[in-house]
Amino acid sequence: MKAEEFNKIFRECIEKYHELDEIDQPFDNPYTDFKGLLYKKCWIDTMQWHLEDIIRKPDINPVDGIKIKRRIDELNQTRTDLVELIDEYIYNQYKNIPIRENARLNTETPGWAIDRLSILNLKIYHWEEETQRQDASEEHRQKAKEKLSILLSQQKDLTKAINQLLEELSTGKAIAKTYKQMKMYNDPELNPVLRQYKKQKNGQ
Repeated sequence: MKAEEFNKIFRECIEKYHELDEIDQPFDNPYTDFKGLLYKKCWIDTMQWHLEDIIRKPDINPVDGIKIKRRIDELNQTRTDLVELIDEYIYNQYKNIPIRENARLNTETPGWAIDRLSILNLKIYHWEEETQRQDASEEHRQKAKEKLSILLSQQKDLTKAINQLLEELSTGKAIAKTYKQMKMYNDPELNPVLRQYKKQKNGQ
């Protein structure tokens, strides 16, 4: 697959989400395998995007705010897990490719580059909305067009860079390695605050 197709899947996902534009709407993944991972990844990103909007409401109830923050954290963990699955899928595609002597390690895995591409598509969608807002000033819409132009340029560059990386992996010019995030703060045994809370709750 080429990164241009990733963009199409992301756009399809974002537009589908905005048909209802509700956080808890039913999720129906039209794809399986790798495409399904990409679609689900973008859906999670889109949910998280809108929760980040909601939590910034100035008069939000603090209790509701905490609930939303925890939900964002859960989605972020899911997002990380999906990135690792994407990397794992890509690694398995190229694991038998002979590695060249001068092969390089990229500073970013394909999965995390694809993660950035998904979020970039979200930015493009929402800045497009800003260029068409009838309740905004012409100055606002013009500035939105300028920002949108920059984002589209970034999308073009990142799409090209991902294609180049995948090409290098397929020919042994780059090394395919997955990297685990090893996050600790969500684990009640690894987060010292959660661990202490558990002990207190158990009367230890």
